[in-house]
Amino acid sequence: MQWIEAIILGLVQGITEFLPISSSAHLRIVGEFLPGAADPGSAFTAISQLGTEAAVVVYFWRDIVRIIRAWFAAVAGKLPHNDPDVRMGWMIIVGSIPIVILGLVFEDYIDTVFRTLWLTATMLVVFGFFLAVADHYGRQKKPLEELSIRDGIIYGFAQAMALIPGVSRSGGTITAGLLMGYTREAAARYSFLLAIPAVFGSGFYKLIGSVEEPSGPYNFAQTMLATGVGFVVAYVIIGWFLKYVSTHSYTVFVNYRILLGLFVYICLGFGIINA
Repeated sequence: MQWIEAIILGLVQGITEFLPISSSAHLRIVGEFLPGAADPGSAFTAISQLGTEAAVVVYFWRDIVRIIRAWFAAVAGKLPHNDPDVRMGWMIIVGSIPIVILGLVFEDYIDTVFRTLWLTATMLVVFGFFLAVADHYGRQKKPLEELSIRDGIIYGFAQAMALIPGVSRSGGTITAGLLMGYTREAAARYSFLLAIPAVFGSGFYKLIGSVEEPSGPYNFAQTMLATGVGFVVAYVIIGWFLKYVSTHSYTVFVNYRILLGLFVYICLGFGIINA
């Protein structure tokens, strides 16, 4: 049965990782409704995200290679630092700093206190309203070429908020981007690229720890199965999501977040699931 649960959680991870609805919240919530009725754990969450992030690398492979080549060329003095690809390389580095620092500082809380479903439900609702405000009032005119160091840092702190299940990595960064005036598609694209160092860093960190000292209800092989399933599903979702946000608002995701948060509150209130 745990193998089937791992496949289900992999599907959930793949579907929700890049939508602004929090994949970590969904893994936490769905875990309570599976036969084992257990929190998959922060290690399972971080490792399974390696699969979905690998999908980003494959999807944006040409962009990533171009950015890396340009960045190293600039460091070697062969390209100016104001080249768009070079600047994007620096923006990804700058934007990744907050989550690295805060992730290490609050590691113990991430593994324990932050995973309570009362907090998860609250974050789903609260950041749902934030996303609604950003989507409605954001100017949505700035392309990624106008990304500045200040904006990159703000993006970085918004991403770091996703250390709390329910906030959503893409939801936090997209909300910040919209509030700063970036277009929906630009905010989403930078959100995907910005997540690469953070997710691979935390994922491999947890992967090493999981091999040395397994924790959580799923063993290493089951976790890797979920990771593989997540990769396949996420690759499809990325393309669909970028096309969707280019012509639609985030209203459907806002409504879903709020309804899911309220549903979790009700389940907790009636003792259907354990916080």
